[in-house]
Amino acid sequence: MDPAVLRDDMVDGLEHSLGRPLPEEIGLAMRTVPRREFVEDAPYDNRPSTVDGAVTLAPGTVARLLTALDPREGDDALVVGAGAGYTAAVLAEILGGRHVHALDIARPQVYRARSNLDAADYGGVLVDCREGSTGLPEYAPYDRILVEAAAVEPPSDLLDQLADGGRLVIPKGNTDQTLVAVTRDDDAPDGYRRVDERGPVRFAPLLVDGEQPGVTRNRTRREDREHAQRGASPGWEHEWLDWDERLSGRKRSDGAPNWGDYGDRR
Repeated sequence: MDPAVLRDDMVDGLEHSLGRPLPEEIGLAMRTVPRREFVEDAPYDNRPSTVDGAVTLAPGTVARLLTALDPREGDDALVVGAGAGYTAAVLAEILGGRHVHALDIARPQVYRARSNLDAADYGGVLVDCREGSTGLPEYAPYDRILVEAAAVEPPSDLLDQLADGGRLVIPKGNTDQTLVAVTRDDDAPDGYRRVDERGPVRFAPLLVDGEQPGVTRNRTRREDREHAQRGASPGWEHEWLDWDERLSGRKRSDGAPNWGDYGDRR
């Protein structure tokens, strides 16, 4: 069957399940981007896909994230957690490839995302290998930042890279997560203000250097550092102690967390 027809059916199915149309720009972009370049097995099913550690979120999850992000013409955007590159491609269809930047902590996934984006004619998207919480300051500020991984608090470096009035979307929390959109607010105690909330989600945690796939997870050093800067009382870290066991429910044979099938589990 014609891939364009399959993409139309995919978006029509999402809109039917939502009971309303997607925002026009997002719906049109998802009808245009060739998802098969990013997912070979059943690309138009509403389910996530993981190939060699590179995650492509389910179409419904991508639509939900981008609706919260609310990208506008002329925006510059950063995607933290490039995965296989599909979300960045949809953003590039809306904003133009040179306005979209992406990063991933795992170098093999960076190579895969670059290859996929080139094959789908979105090679203008810059994809770099970085620790997600540090962002990509060389190209800041960004009007929109999308984080496809969970954190207890929005990373301060990412907030610093937001343009005035910019929006950062992130699954906020540890085992209990909520998809939120925030904007920088220097007068707020934590440096940000929540501007939108889109309900419960379940994402793998935002990793720091040393926690790439195949490395056993330790307590997150970034949260240690940022909570110390905020003067958090001793004991906050207990929220993180059993993250792997409680969220994944199982470990790989080598003892490392098995995040292979994680994305949004609503």
